Amino acid sequence: MKWVSVMCAILVLIRSSESRLSADYYAKSCPRFTDIIQQTITDKQIKSPSTAAATLRLFFHDCLHNGCDASVLISSTPFNKAERDADINLSLPGDGFDVVVRAKTALELTCPGVVSCADILTAATRDLVRMVGGPYYNVRFGRRDGRASTAASVEGTLPRPTMPMSDIISLFQSRRFSIQEMVALTGAHTIGFSHCKEFVHQIYNYSRASQSDPHYNSRFASGLRDACSDYTNNPTLSVFNDIMTPNKFDNVYYQNLEKGLGLLGSDHALISDPRTRPYALAYATNQDQFFKAFGLAMEKLSNYAVVTGRRGEIRRRCDETN
Repeated sequence: MKWVSVMCAILVLIRSSESRLSADYYAKSCPRFTDIIQQTITDKQIKSPSTAAATLRLFFHDCLHNGCDASVLISSTPFNKAERDADINLSLPGDGFDVVVRAKTALELTCPGVVSCADILTAATRDLVRMVGGPYYNVRFGRRDGRASTAASVEGTLPRPTMPMSDIISLFQSRRFSIQEMVALTGAHTIGFSHCKEFVHQIYNYSRASQSDPHYNSRFASGLRDACSDYTNNPTLSVFNDIMTPNKFDNVYYQNLEKGLGLLGSDHALISDPRTRPYALAYATNQDQFFKAFGLAMEKLSNYAVVTGRRGEIRRRCDETN
């Protein structure tokens, strides 16, 4: 009975938090919110085409860890090692952080102390996905920024490409996301890149029988070895997640998997595991179905464990608490 009472209390808290969010939250307090976000992301994406993928990844690493509270944006101090300096977050591209800072600066000049960094990241992600060809999905606003950010809390809360698929599924299910939603969200790999260190163990000296993991197309694996040949001296070396249409949000990522053109171990598992394969194949053949599923899953993720009211704050700067 006590367990049931606790679960009911958690559900009430989640629902009450979501009820405080609304699509027109800034209609009166910051009427130019949408315009400023749009102008900022457009300028940034034109100058740095990797911005969309960087921001989408930043959003995932913020929300999936402990809810959409912009805690991943906080910088470390001599007294605290923050989330962004956790091992798994060290490779987050700077363009994602930069576009949020630019939008925050512009919004503070227009309506100081009104718009949270969490809402900025949420809006920028949705609009950047749309800008590079992805689906438009509904999001609500009114989040507050979290006051805590520690690197030690990150381990085990975000999927790694070397994780067994069972562990990845369990991680998402612990946050109330289905296997289908997890496969749809993984479609974010249709844009962006991954560093060589995340997959080199699968393309060099994989086994006595094969130089590379047999899931790879042999010519693709050879090309990856060439691209990553200097990764020990240059850890920034990276490869596009989708080598066919790397800057366009589409369903080609899923089509690549069946051809052995998946980049990461988790990509290969998506098409080989019987629990995820049907969804990956469905999205490979029907882009509209993928877009609909991705949009719904992103909308759900944007509402995951949000901070509202007095439980959070509106940061003056996105990289530090007030």
